[in-house]
Amino acid sequence: MSAAAATGAGNTILHIGLGSFHRAHQAVYLHHLREAGDRSWQIVAGNIRDDMAETLAALIAQGGGYTLETVSPAGERRYERIGSIREVVPFDPRLARLIEVGAAAETRIVSFTVTEAGYYLDARDRLDAANASLRADLEGGALTIYGALAAILGARAARGGAPVTLLNCDNLRSNGARFRTGLLEFLDRRGETSLRDWAIAHTSCPSAMVDRITPRPSADVEPRVLAATGIADRAPVMAESFIQWVIEDRFVAGRPAWERVGVEMVGSVHAHEEAKIRILNATHSCVAWAGTLRGLSFIHEGMAVPAIRAMAHDYVTDDVIPSLDTPTRPSPIDLGRYRDIVLERFGNPWVRDTNQRVAMDGYAKIPGFVVPTLVECLARGAAIDSTAMLPALFFAFLDRWRRGTLPYEYEDGVMAADTARALFAASDPLAAFCADRTLFGPLAGDPRLLDAMRGAEQRVRHFVAG
Repeated sequence: MSAAAATGAGNTILHIGLGSFHRAHQAVYLHHLREAGDRSWQIVAGNIRDDMAETLAALIAQGGGYTLETVSPAGERRYERIGSIREVVPFDPRLARLIEVGAAAETRIVSFTVTEAGYYLDARDRLDAANASLRADLEGGALTIYGALAAILGARAARGGAPVTLLNCDNLRSNGARFRTGLLEFLDRRGETSLRDWAIAHTSCPSAMVDRITPRPSADVEPRVLAATGIADRAPVMAESFIQWVIEDRFVAGRPAWERVGVEMVGSVHAHEEAKIRILNATHSCVAWAGTLRGLSFIHEGMAVPAIRAMAHDYVTDDVIPSLDTPTRPSPIDLGRYRDIVLERFGNPWVRDTNQRVAMDGYAKIPGFVVPTLVECLARGAAIDSTAMLPALFFAFLDRWRRGTLPYEYEDGVMAADTARALFAASDPLAAFCADRTLFGPLAGDPRLLDAMRGAEQRVRHFVAG
C-alpha cells in the first residue's frame, strides 16, 4: 500500500510496537468499529527495534491483514480476519516512515506498546539513565519510545504543530501520566526546551488499562488457522476470548467511537488499573515464577498445582482486596469476583501461555505490581506474609538465573545477569535483595520487609522441594 493510501483517507492512529498484543487488542477494537460501519479511522504500525522481521514481512505481504484465533476456558475457538492495520512499516533504524506518518496532520493519535520495562522509570518516576539505550537517546538517538517520539513530535512541530494524543497501551500504573513525566524529563535533559513546551501545549496522554492474555504464537497456530478458515496466514495471532480496554477520555485531536464496540471511556482509570495490575499482573508473574521453579512450562500447569493456586488466591484475598476496598475508599469493582475470573483465565489450558513470556522483566514488575500492596499493608499495621511470597519467588528465580539453571532464556529490560550475580555474592543475599531501592523503593532496608521475606524464603524452599 502506498504512503498516500495509508494516510490520505480519514484519520490515522500510528502505533509503535507491532507485537502480538497490539494485534489481539487495540487493532481488534478498531476492526470491530470499522465492521460496524465507521471506517473513518485506520492504523499505521511499525517497530523501533529490529526484532520482528519475519512477522513484519508476512504482514506486509498480506496487506496488513491477519487472522485472530481466540479460545475460551471451555476450549471454544473462534477465527476472525482483522483488517484495521492499513499499512505496516518495515523496520528502518532512521525511523523515516514512522516520523513521516507521525508528523502528518491526519495522524491524530500515536499509541504504543513497548512493555513496562521500556519506560526506564525509577521509584520516583525519574528516568534511569543507567540504561545504555536511554543514554544513547539522550545524546540524540532513537532507540527508545522517548527518542522515537522526540523525533516524531519534532517533525510534527516543524510542520505547523497539529495537536496529537499520545496513548500508552502498556501495563504501567498511571501509564499516560507517568509516560508524560518521562517524556518531558527526556526532552528537558536533551536541552529541547522549545519542543518540551510544544509537547505540553499540544499533546495529551490519557491513562489506560488494557487486558487480554496473548501468548507468543506457537507453531501450531498456523495449521489450525488453515484448517479452520482455508487461509494460509503467515502471521496469525492467538489470544484468550476475554478482552477489556478502559481509557480516560482525554483526547486533544479526536478519537474513534470506541465505546460503540465495548471500550470503557472513563474520567479516571485508577480503580480499574489498580485491580488489574495488582490482581492479574502480579498474580500472573507469581504463577510464572512458581511454575518455573517447579519445572513447569505453562501458566495453566502451575494453576493445576494446589499450592500455587492457593498462594495466588491468598495473596489477593489476604492483602490486595483489603488494600483496594476500604471503608473510606470502597472499590467500584467486585474484587472477589474479579479474582475468581482471573484465576479461571489463568487455568485455561488451551491458551498455553508460557512461563517464559510471563516471567520476563521481573525487576520492573516487583516495584510496579507488588510494592504498593506491601506499602499499604504495612501502613495499616497488617501482616505482609502472603504478598512477601511474590518477591521471595522472584528471589529464588533470580538465584536460578545467575546460576544458569533456568530452563529457558530470561529477559529483563532493567537488570543484567552480572547484577544478579553480584547480589548473590553478598554475605547476606536476601538482605541485599531487600535493600535494593530499584525493587522496593521506600521499603528498601525496612526490617519488617526483611523479616517477612525470611519467612517467605523458607516457605518457597519447601514449596520448590515439592
